[in-house]
Amino acid sequence: MSFTITWYGHATLGLETGGFKLLVDPYFKDNPSCSTTAESMNPDFILVSHGHGDHTGDAVSIAKRTGACVISNAEISKWLSKQGVNTHAQHLGGGHQHPFGYLKLTMALHGSGLPDGSYGGNPAGFLLTTGEGEKIYMACDTGLFGDMRLIGDEGILLAVLPIGDNYTMGPDDALRAVKLLQPGHVIPYHYNTWGLIAQDAQAWKQRVEAETETKVHVLQPGESLTL
Repeated sequence: MSFTITWYGHATLGLETGGFKLLVDPYFKDNPSCSTTAESMNPDFILVSHGHGDHTGDAVSIAKRTGACVISNAEISKWLSKQGVNTHAQHLGGGHQHPFGYLKLTMALHGSGLPDGSYGGNPAGFLLTTGEGEKIYMACDTGLFGDMRLIGDEGILLAVLPIGDNYTMGPDDALRAVKLLQPGHVIPYHYNTWGLIAQDAQAWKQRVEAETETKVHVLQPGESLTL
């Protein structure tokens, strides 16, 4: 069994595993790095890591149109429920066996205020164990933290890490994160959306592959990787 992950630009990911379609931090409408439309998305589940507008983005409109269940922390789930969205609330360190696999929320060093100023709880990353036992770690918006080593102890096949700097880890700390996580593969994201977070992903790839045994996959917006 394999899974396919697609990067749509910024921090928006699509994931197909076990016959289910997941969408992570859907940000299409106002995303300058994305040419895909929200209307073309038909996920079964949506994962929202934190409350910022470039991550909650199109979650409400897509969920209402498709009936997708949105998985997020308790505070964001409550906020979404008030807008008529089907939700499943979790929290940091808590996991749940969903139809697509076992999903655990991990810590993330970031903020989480919602677009209307509401309290968005704690930001999170996602650690997914697929039905075939493959482990995918999506760090989401975060700075470097030492407990990434504990996440790496799980045996990560694929990590998706921000490299943009300013709002999240930059290339140097993302390289350190790879060394802590020791994943088989890594995809960089959350960069080049705006000039403020512009980075040379190919240069980062060369550094990572020179200093670790991890294989780096630099995707273009809309491009997919199957493992």
